[in-house]
Amino acid sequence: MVRSLKNAKKTKRKNRAPKTEEGPSNPAKVWQPGVDKLEEGEELQCDPSAYNSLHGFHIGWPCLSFDIARDSLGLVRTEFPHSVYCVAGTQAEKAGWNYIGIFKLCNISGKRRELLPTKSVGSDVDMDDSDSSSSDEEDENDGPGGSEPPSLQLRKVAHEGCVNRIRSMTQQPHICATWADNGHVQVWDFTSHLNTLAETEAGISTGASSISSQAPLIKFSGQKDEGYAIDWSPVAPGRLVSGDCNNCIHLWEPCTGGTWKVDTNPFIGHTASVEDLQWSPTEADVFASCSVDGTITIWDIRVGRSPAVSVKAHNADVNVISWNRLASCMIASGSDDGSFSIRDLRLIQGDSLVAHFEYHKHPITSIEWSPHEPSTLAVSSSDNQLTIWDLSLERDEEEEAEFKAKMKEQVNAPQDLPPQLLFVHQGQKDLKELHWHAQIPGMLISTAGDGFNILMPSNVETTLPSANDR
Repeated sequence: MVRSLKNAKKTKRKNRAPKTEEGPSNPAKVWQPGVDKLEEGEELQCDPSAYNSLHGFHIGWPCLSFDIARDSLGLVRTEFPHSVYCVAGTQAEKAGWNYIGIFKLCNISGKRRELLPTKSVGSDVDMDDSDSSSSDEEDENDGPGGSEPPSLQLRKVAHEGCVNRIRSMTQQPHICATWADNGHVQVWDFTSHLNTLAETEAGISTGASSISSQAPLIKFSGQKDEGYAIDWSPVAPGRLVSGDCNNCIHLWEPCTGGTWKVDTNPFIGHTASVEDLQWSPTEADVFASCSVDGTITIWDIRVGRSPAVSVKAHNADVNVISWNRLASCMIASGSDDGSFSIRDLRLIQGDSLVAHFEYHKHPITSIEWSPHEPSTLAVSSSDNQLTIWDLSLERDEEEEAEFKAKMKEQVNAPQDLPPQLLFVHQGQKDLKELHWHAQIPGMLISTAGDGFNILMPSNVETTLPSANDR
């Protein structure tokens, strides 16, 4: 149950660390945290060719939780530059310094990368070195993409206490819910802030230095303790659940007039803190929860306040869960022991375990299925790694040998990595939460103790919907 960034001071973003410095006598190799050690004269560097886009930024104080707000810029966007809207909550050094940041990041640059080195016809050497040098120079100056850096436009709303978690409603992204460390759950309307950001030109800082005061639409003080679990229903607009560290889950129902009725009779079934909540992507009355007691529980609000099904999922705290919106029978969970698992809910009362991975050795802090590929998910851990996995992959020794031959052993990759592991992103310290962008295939945003990263790995392919599906 590793969550808090409280009392953390502002820090600068660290350099990313996928490989060591390369030279004639020191070829590049993949850096493995907790396994490899830096020798004298070695340094960690980012390999920009691994990304279609990579940028870092911060909003002042460290952020434990954020969410991507859906926008009207296009349902499926593939062309650079990109713009994104987010809401985030701070973990400031003093309680009175906290705020909710509503921000827009414009001019997110990037370019498509080749997965293998380009060869000239009939030659064993790489293409023109000047092209490669030019590309490296662009990447070094401006990050992957070689253009001007993104522009951050930020507005701040005062928040009482640290923000443990924040979520934007899918159907009405200007409506957001926050969990505060003082035990209050609040719902906010950020329409005016998002409209101002939408109307402001790129390059202009919007309210970045001032913190405005705004009353929430509703403040619920009926939870028995502070908490971290909260989720909006993707099926029933305005329906919300919140869970606390005292085992209680409360149901929120929207009312006319822009307010909510919170059921003071909680759902009780866990024997320890409720860590995360996820509504079913297809059923309006069903949600899942996970807990420090090691279980995942399925609830049906139509049949009372007791669990419908509960399964022992891990031998340690279950920190986070994610319900697959493209394959609704699958749910993923991440544990305090560093492992994460995939379960088939159709077999939940039997042997429902589909896959179990123990790659990470420190607590899992966030897990989320891709909104564009049903077999792909991303995981972050306290080991300062963000990993991307494709469960449809299996080891193909012939293909591996062919790839290594093309690469001519340019990268000394570890031999024991799971074949489902697609990508490892490093360089952020104390990773806390990640989210896929639902409208920009392949884009991930992550928050850590030293700021945010926006990344688009070059080897994460997505199958775009056809025109008839959009």
